[in-house]
Amino acid sequence: MVEPPMTGEAMSDDPDAQPGNKPVVEFAGVSKSYNAGQTNEFTAIKDVTFTVHDKPGHGEFVGVLGPSGCGKSTILKLIAGLEPQHPPTTGTVSVHGRPVTGPGADRGMVFQDYTSFDHRTVLDNVTFGLECHGVSRKIREELGRHWIDQVGLNVATDQHKFPHELSGGMRQRVAIARSLILRPKVILMDEPFGALDPQTRLNMQDLLVKLWRNVEATVFFVTHSVEEAVYLGDRVYVLSASPGRLVHQVDVEPPHRPAALMQREEQFRDTVYHVNDLIAAEEAARVADSE
Repeated sequence: MVEPPMTGEAMSDDPDAQPGNKPVVEFAGVSKSYNAGQTNEFTAIKDVTFTVHDKPGHGEFVGVLGPSGCGKSTILKLIAGLEPQHPPTTGTVSVHGRPVTGPGADRGMVFQDYTSFDHRTVLDNVTFGLECHGVSRKIREELGRHWIDQVGLNVATDQHKFPHELSGGMRQRVAIARSLILRPKVILMDEPFGALDPQTRLNMQDLLVKLWRNVEATVFFVTHSVEEAVYLGDRVYVLSASPGRLVHQVDVEPPHRPAALMQREEQFRDTVYHVNDLIAAEEAARVADSE
């Protein structure tokens, strides 16, 4: 568990950072404010700076934690290039060395809300992105069935179902398959398992680890669960209370064992307690500043 000091410069302590190795994602002095100059002006994040380098053959999993309202989702949507979060008020957001100008197929996003199209079957939902890119029906349906199987659904019995016929966990598997079928280099996940029961959540964490290793993408994962972030992540970013600033980086042990086993281990619990203390300290500072 390593916590490098935070500075105003981009963190470049990544051991995989090498000359010529362009960052996958880079924030440089990024702030985002809404309703500028008005009485209801609000700053979501302020002066956020970090660099996540490419790890060939691996990809990196970054958990993002912090008190409610600290701008975690804002960071994801800035990477995704989604309005109204995009563009930043100040600073630059870059993906693979190029400033983000809007959404792109190189970035996939999975939300907490089940975002399936109600009038489309599982197969048609999973292949929607390929359809938008003009891929032929035969090829996209072959790929769709592959990814339906990869996320643990039954191709024979589930591909023709509609979203209302699926459980919450099944619908989230469909959302993940719809994102991964496009082979994005960056996967952005905003509380994707927040509405699931505890056992299903553990199962989905294990599934996500397997899929992440297969696609070798860089994943940003926003969650309110410290256990989830510590289990899934290579590193965890902790934001301050609003306006969100990146105040801690904690390097954690990668998920080499099933979630149900690893999350019971003493070393894992110690890391969770440490991160919980960091978040609690940020919340206490917010309360003190408001008094």
